[in-house]
Formats: sequence, structure tokens, C-alpha cells
Amino acid sequence: MKRIGIILLKIIAVFSIITALLATWFVYVTRLNNPEVENAFNPNEQKQVTAPNTYTFQDSWLKKNEFGLWEMYITGDDFEMGYKNGILADSLIELQEHYFVNNIRKLVPSKSYLNILKYFVAFYNRNLDTYVPEEYLKEIYGVSLFASHEYNFIGTPYRRILNYHAAHDLGHALQNMNLVACTAFMVKNEKSADSTMIIGRNMDFTSGDDFAENKIIAFYKPNLGHSLCFITWAGLVGVVSGMNDQGLVVTLNAANSDIPTSAKTPVSLLARNILQHASNIEEALAIIEKTDVFVAESFLIGSAKDNQTVVIEKAIDKTGLYKTTTNQLILTNHFQSDSLKNTDLNKESIIDGLSPYRWNRVDELLAKTDKHTAESFAKILRDQKGMNDANIGMGNEKAINQLIAHHSVIFKPEKLQIWISVNPYQLGRYLCYDLNTIFNLETDISKDVFVSEYTIAEDEFIYTKAFANFNHYKEMTAQFKEYIKHDKAHEIKVSDVEGYEKLNPENFYTYVVIGEYYSSLKENTKAIAYYRKALEKEVARKSEREMIENRIKALTK
Repeated sequence: MKRIGIILLKIIAVFSIITALLATWFVYVTRLNNPEVENAFNPNEQKQVTAPNTYTFQDSWLKKNEFGLWEMYITGDDFEMGYKNGILADSLIELQEHYFVNNIRKLVPSKSYLNILKYFVAFYNRNLDTYVPEEYLKEIYGVSLFASHEYNFIGTPYRRILNYHAAHDLGHALQNMNLVACTAFMVKNEKSADSTMIIGRNMDFTSGDDFAENKIIAFYKPNLGHSLCFITWAGLVGVVSGMNDQGLVVTLNAANSDIPTSAKTPVSLLARNILQHASNIEEALAIIEKTDVFVAESFLIGSAKDNQTVVIEKAIDKTGLYKTTTNQLILTNHFQSDSLKNTDLNKESIIDGLSPYRWNRVDELLAKTDKHTAESFAKILRDQKGMNDANIGMGNEKAINQLIAHHSVIFKPEKLQIWISVNPYQLGRYLCYDLNTIFNLETDISKDVFVSEYTIAEDEFIYTKAFANFNHYKEMTAQFKEYIKHDKAHEIKVSDVEGYEKLNPENFYTYVVIGEYYSSLKENTKAIAYYRKALEKEVARKSEREMIENRIKALTK
């Protein structure tokens, strides 16, 4: 017995040593040192509150306009812009992180799995800082100085803010998650009422309505590079939609991607690099070609200097360039260049049907107007119909307007004008900003920063019973799925199910949810009937149609 005890102690000792070595190795490979900065700020200096929801700090400012859109103006070098951003938007940064973490907790409710996820992300992103230009590391560090310490169990503020810049890429790369399904398009010359280029874009990114509540239109005047304007949220210094003072436009559109082994340059920081350091398509292409990314993405690049819009497609190992031979260009979520359109992943995306359908719908709508304006673009960006104006239900992913947009934006690069939608989605007013005025003159923030006479009116849809029904439909969908997930479907009243069906009767997903409800109650005949009803509607994806068909097969055995 004594010998067995000694052997057991040796095993425990060896195991402890191995565990300690692994922990030391993990800490070493995932270490993240703060970047070295030269111009340390004075922590005793505070932002000034000059009016309700209006803040100034030195020559920079943040204000919330009457329509609920935050406007931010930042100047300086990299670190300086970061801490000015952080000190002005500290409460918004904390709020956005709260929404983001809560959304992750909904997706991964298990605390043990969340803990595993934390270590996985730390390991996956272990080399992230080596792929991010130093100027953005310094800027992110400046922002992180004002992040909440409530989430230090996830990581230090700097580690967290940096990793959040790769969150979209990580989720997209690992699962090809359907979180982003954007639409963009351009017309010019004879298809434009004033012959200048017009670019429209829906950023259909969903991380919950709360996350989209506090949109920011940011105006950056860096010491190095071009002044730029982009639509963002607190804590993000990367770009998903923006334009610089050279009339160069960049928007991101996700594409199917291979699964990489580690993080590289987040695409939003690549887009930021383009806007700050490129003035034309050639310079943008050069930046994209030399940058390593870990997720496939299409960059719509519109250039006033070139009088042209192209799509630069970036896969993990290859770059493609798509040009149009006409006076219009359309981009959804599949590659179109000769270099990348025949890849297996892209073929899968096309076969799934969602991206080509939206592409064709945009083409159909562009053809209905001879001479386009910002107003006609807003109408297309708000369109909820299917091909040939078919009613495909509210929120269908095949629609240009899926009622999930974080923001919608219209650019006129040659005039340096940008319109951004205010809540909700792309249904609120589009406010116009003139970059000539903002970057070249002193701005009086006690007055409107946007150009009120160019405002595009809100969509009348937001005042309808249908919109109220849609909001109720979203709430009930979430409730039903939660009950079904936790085997509590028996607590749902049949009258609630009947009412739910009436809220959004043309959307196939309504009948999928009801089918799941009856399936969980083992009422297979009713479940099959609803699944079949779903198939009679416009199903968004081929993969979803196959899923529904498989449900029916499983229940008929």
C-alpha cells in the first residue's frame, strides 16, 4: 500500500508539473504587451459637457443629434485619436461591450463553455497584434484606457478591445455564420440624374437591436493620411462603411470563407487602412494585396478620381478584381471576378441561392428608374419585396431590406456627400453630411452638423400596423424558440400560435417555428403540415429548404 501511495504521489506531481508548464506556455504564447506610446495624455484632464449629450475634449467632440445618431469628430496622431475617442465615448464603449457580451451569453449560455471559448479565442488570436499596423494598435490602446473593468475576467481592456476587432472575422471564418448578408450597388454617367457616381449600401449585420441603437458617424482628421468619415459603434476604430476626403469609398461584404488556423488582419482594420492611406483604386488594391487576412471578403471601392467603382475580392490566399463594363455595379455576398468566382466555396454560396437572388432583385429595381438619385437609392435600400415584387414576408433574407440593418448609407464620392440612415434600420431619415464643410471649416456643434435640406424622409412603413406586427413577431419568435429549446413548448397557448402565424404569414420561417413547436409536442401530423406550408413560401436558402425537407422525412418514418 505504501508503494502504491508513493507511485500515486509521483503521478500527481508529474501531472501538476505538466499542468504548470502548459499554463506557463499558454500565458507565454498568448501574451499581449501594450504598445509603446510617446505622447502620454494627462489623466486629470476631463471632457466637458457643453449641452445635453454633447461633449468636447480639446479640439474633438461627440454629440447626439435630434434623431438619435451620434456624431464624433476626432483629430491627432494614432494614440491621441484613441484616447480622445475613449474619453468622449467611455459610457458608450461600456454599453456596447455590455450588449456584445450579453449576446455572446445568449449564443453560449453555458458558463463552462464560455470559459473554454475565452481561452480558445485567446489562443486563436495569439498573434493578432503582429498583423495589425502599429498605428491602429496604439489607437486601440488609447480607446482601451477608458473601457470598463467589469469584464476583466475575459481579458485586459486592451486585449478585449483588440480582440473585438476580430470578432466578426472569427465567427465568420469558423462557421460561415449568417450574421452579415449585405447589399451594395452603384450607378454613374447616364444612369445618374446628375451624371455623378452614386453608391448605396445596407450593412445587414445583426448582433441585436440594442447593439445597433447607438450608431456613430465618425469624422477623423489624423495627422498622418487622409481625413475620413465612417459609420461605426463605440470602441470600433475599424471601418465597415466609409469615405475619405479624396472621394474614395470602401464598404465590406462578407463571402464564404475557408477555416484558418489563426487570426490575421481583421478586415475592418484593413478597410480603415485603405481609407486613411489610399486615394484611388490602384492604391487601395496595393494595400489589399499585401495584407494577410483570415476571412474572405469583398471590398467595394468607389473612386472619385477614377470615376469608377470596382470590387476587390480577398480570399485567404488570393486577390481578385471585378470591374463592370456598364454604368452600374451590384455586389451581394458572392465573388464575381474570374480569379475567384469558380472556387468551391463560392459555388456553394451561389447554389445556396440567397446572394444571387438579392443581386437579381437589385438589378431589377435599378432598371425601373432611368435616372437615379439619392432618393431613388433609398427606396431600393428599403425594398422588402422579392423578384417581380412578390411578397416574401417581412425579414426574409432574400430581401434587400431584411429589417436587421445596423446601418444603411448612400455616397456621392465626387461631391463628398454621405447619407446615413437613423433608427430603425434603414427606415428612419437619411441624414446628409458634406465632408467639404466638416473637414475644411470650423464646425459649430451647437448647430446641426448634417445638411438638413438634403434629408431624405423616413419610410412611411414605420407608421403602419405591419411594422408593429413585425416587432411583435420578432419578440414572439425569440420566446417560442426559447421555450422549445428548454422543452417548455407545452406552456405556449394554441391561441398564441394562431396569433403568431397572422403576424408575418408570408415568411417561410413563421411556419418553420410553428413546425418546431408541434414537433416538440410530438404532434407530428401538425408539424409536417406546417413544414410543408413553409416550403410553399419563398425559402431563403437552399440549405434551409433541405433542412425543412429532412424534418418532414424524419417525422414520416
